[in-house]
Amino acid sequence: MPRVSQDQLDARRHEILTAARACFARFGYEGATVRRLEEATGMSRGAIFHHFRDKESLFLAVAEDDAATMVETVTRNGLVQVMRDLLARAGGSEGDTAGWLGTQLEVAHRLRTDPAFAKRWAERSAAIADATRERLERQRDAGVLRQDVPVEVLTQFLELAYDGLVLHLATGRPPGELARVLDVVEEAVRRH
Repeated sequence: MPRVSQDQLDARRHEILTAARACFARFGYEGATVRRLEEATGMSRGAIFHHFRDKESLFLAVAEDDAATMVETVTRNGLVQVMRDLLARAGGSEGDTAGWLGTQLEVAHRLRTDPAFAKRWAERSAAIADATRERLERQRDAGVLRQDVPVEVLTQFLELAYDGLVLHLATGRPPGELARVLDVVEEAVRRH
């Protein structure tokens, strides 16, 4: 039997994550049965669970993947850019937006209903908040950020704007003038 390279294993894992994200978004965590995950990925349960211990591990990997992407974007360009990227997805393919939003909403649901998940997720949530705070501190040091409001308050303001945007899009309302709203959010944290 030929050996499978690490690149092939990584590619397979990425394929599973992408398909599982769409499945969780469409059916929720509970509704994303193993059979539905098999159908979504086009792989057997053995192939799926070769890469992930169980459905919970698979969902957590999807959510962690999204959180890692957010941290990278926040570190480079700030939380407002994450919101702009979300709006761009909302204007693009439905599956991309639904998958990402679905993961966010399922994480929010599990945070409220599953204490063990909430405990595990706290570290990921803290990483996003830390990246936001660190970026704001760098901007303040560069003289770009307003000086009259503590960085912690600005961090919470941006997190609140992000949560509101997710809720707005999740309810199916059209993006409308949200790009201009994000301009206002960004302007609110900048030095005048």
